[in-house]
Amino acid sequence: MKRDSKAGMSLPLLVVVCLTFAAPSLLAAQTSGLSCSGAQRPRLVAELLFGRNIGRRIGVGESAWSRFVARELTPRFPGGLTVTDAVGQWRDPASGETVREPTKKVEIVMPGNADDQERLATVVKAYKSEFRQRSVGVIVRTACVAF
Repeated sequence: MKRDSKAGMSLPLLVVVCLTFAAPSLLAAQTSGLSCSGAQRPRLVAELLFGRNIGRRIGVGESAWSRFVARELTPRFPGGLTVTDAVGQWRDPASGETVREPTKKVEIVMPGNADDQERLATVVKAYKSEFRQRSVGVIVRTACVAF
């Protein structure tokens, strides 16, 4: 993410999309029209998009990322998650320039706990604070899931 030299913050990688942050009691209402087959069950799936640039360079290296996952993500979502390398892009509103940066995409099948929303928010806050990022993309959707 591009660093804003005046504020010492990063411009957004993506507009943060919050389709829903639902407590388990809302899961039934959200998935009532969802028809899953076989062993699949309706679940909430969170997708988090973490930009890795600070200014015009990679500021979040692989070892720093691994430490972040071990310290912030794994303890909050011990049931598992998937991390994929990606490339994100966003338009700098000041210059109009399209900025591309390496990104980590994390997918989590939410466990269905009452504090799922709070745990996601804590992870986002920790990343923004530790790596001077203005935003983390967050998408929460319903899906049919089986393991």
